Amino acid sequence: MLLLIFISCSILGGLSGQPADPQDSTEIIIEVPKGATARGMGAHLENAGVLDDGEAFSWFVRIHKQGGCIKAGKHAVTRAMTHETIIASMCGVPLVDAEPFTVLEGWRIREIDAALVKAGHIKPGEYKLLAQSPATFKASFPLPSSSLEGYLFPETYMVEPGNFDTRKFIQRQIDMFGTRFVSKHPEGFKGRSLSEIVIMASMIVREEPTESQRPMVAGILWKRIDNKWHLGVDATSRYTLPKWNDRRAFLGKLRDPKDPYNTRLKPGLPPTAIGNPDLSSLESAAAPVSSPYWYYLHDAKGVLHPSRSVTEHEAYRRKYNVY
Repeated sequence: MLLLIFISCSILGGLSGQPADPQDSTEIIIEVPKGATARGMGAHLENAGVLDDGEAFSWFVRIHKQGGCIKAGKHAVTRAMTHETIIASMCGVPLVDAEPFTVLEGWRIREIDAALVKAGHIKPGEYKLLAQSPATFKASFPLPSSSLEGYLFPETYMVEPGNFDTRKFIQRQIDMFGTRFVSKHPEGFKGRSLSEIVIMASMIVREEPTESQRPMVAGILWKRIDNKWHLGVDATSRYTLPKWNDRRAFLGKLRDPKDPYNTRLKPGLPPTAIGNPDLSSLESAAAPVSSPYWYYLHDAKGVLHPSRSVTEHEAYRRKYNVY
């Protein structure tokens, strides 16, 4: 009787084919041995940490009669994949010699392009050119018309040296953005558009380094927007600079009334995202925390000091010598 119950549970798991962890899209490289069958890969996938129940995977293959096309070699999979998607990956062209490439949170398109060039994967400008043509990519959610800035999900991706496909890489980033963030919000964003959320998140990742503080900072910035205040986020004035930390050029931007990214002088959100935010910043923008604060600053140690009024804010400026 116990054996029958155990098998029944395994069949049920096999039928569902759900991912082990929908939130974990970290790529794991697994190797399909020569002569292996999809059904026989269950234990291997469990040992690699891709699945929590390798036997359920084996039942899925048996019940749905899938996996006859798997190819020997290395394949990239994640815990966020369904059983069907894992099989599809193992049926794809095997990786040659995959190595990790990390897109850091907050990076602009230009910084991703430069990092890919430095790694020897592309020629200068190749990534940037494609990332400025959103219409050539597919997504189940609306993409901006002029640039994919903000939608290129920062993560560590496994790539093949000498066989890097820039278009496919960008599509992977868009797909990851959809899987990790957009798909978790089927009801939308409480009256705000996806574009607005992305733009706000791109500021938050630059404004607040501590993840736990980001929802409150998001609440302050959204409150300014909703009350027709200027955002006053200086990071936006750095966006168009070739070098983000070019202080002289930055100070010039702060005084430029024609700069559309100058949120000290221009009302509302900046025209586009100012970089590519991570999941923490996106979720903070989507679910801000209300507070009595209207201002904030960071001291020399990076500690956040929010304030309720101009008087309180200026007192913090003097106390921590922040100008």
